[in-house]
Formats: sequence, structure tokens, C-alpha cells
Amino acid sequence: METKVLIVMGSRSDLPSMEGCMAQLKEFGVGYEVRVLSAHRTPEAVLELSRTAVDRGIEVIIAAAGGAAHLAGVIASSTPLPVIGIPIQTSALGGMDSLLSTVQMPGGVPVATVAIGKAGAKNAAILACQMMGLKDKDLQDKIVAFKKAQAEKVLADSYLE
Repeated sequence: METKVLIVMGSRSDLPSMEGCMAQLKEFGVGYEVRVLSAHRTPEAVLELSRTAVDRGIEVIIAAAGGAAHLAGVIASSTPLPVIGIPIQTSALGGMDSLLSTVQMPGGVPVATVAIGKAGAKNAAILACQMMGLKDKDLQDKIVAFKKAQAEKVLADSYLE
């Protein structure tokens, strides 16, 4: 499976929040690479990774970080690829700090930001696949089938006895 998505986490402790992201990409048959790097502790490695992503065939970057969550923004500043930021829930402020750090980017450095935590991680994978589906009909068909299955499940659940 060709690697098309780069997932970067600010800390190994973010892994439980990110499992749904990886599972969703696997479900769609999309290859991914996972790295743990910090915007604050390993800035040069973050920049090197984001600058070389295009040459390695990466199409979308997903970045997850908590607290002063600058990872997605630093990555977005140094790549032409779309970047999806996932704010990780924190004990101090429940993830609001992460959300605001991820979403409040200056003009010219966009980061698509999803919900805090596990729901956001799953949605980031779906959004990445929707982006790639613009040029990959097979992937787009998988997304259509996924959304249809979700709707069917909700409709089936709506008939409670």
C-alpha cells in the first residue's frame, strides 16, 4: 500500500487519541506513515519532514498536538500540502488550549482543524480521504459507500421497539 498520508503527533502519549485515525485510513485502504515530533522540542526535524513530504509521495499531512499545539501550523508553514490539525484533549483545559492553538492560524498559513480528540482523529482521516478522492475515483467511491452505510445504520436504529 503506497503511503499517501503523513501522521505526525507531538507526543507518544497522543497515540490512544489517534488510533481511530489510523483505523479509518486502513478501512479506506490508504497507506500512512506515523511520526512523533514536537514543534517545540524538535523543530528542525519537523521542518525537514514537512519540506520533504511532497518528494516522498505524501498527499495530505495530519498533525495532532495538545497544549500549545503549534505542530500543524509549523508544518503548514513549510509545505504546499494540505494540513489537517487535530487538537488533543488536555487535562489542564480540556483541549480548548489545543483547539485555539491549532485553529487560530495567521492569514496565508491555513490548517484545516477538526474536533478535539478521538472524534477529530477519525474525521481527519475521512477529510484527508475526501481530499485525495478528488483525484482518486476508487477512494471517492469508498467514501460514498462509507457515508451510505452510516446513513443506513442511523435509519435502522431509528425504528426502536
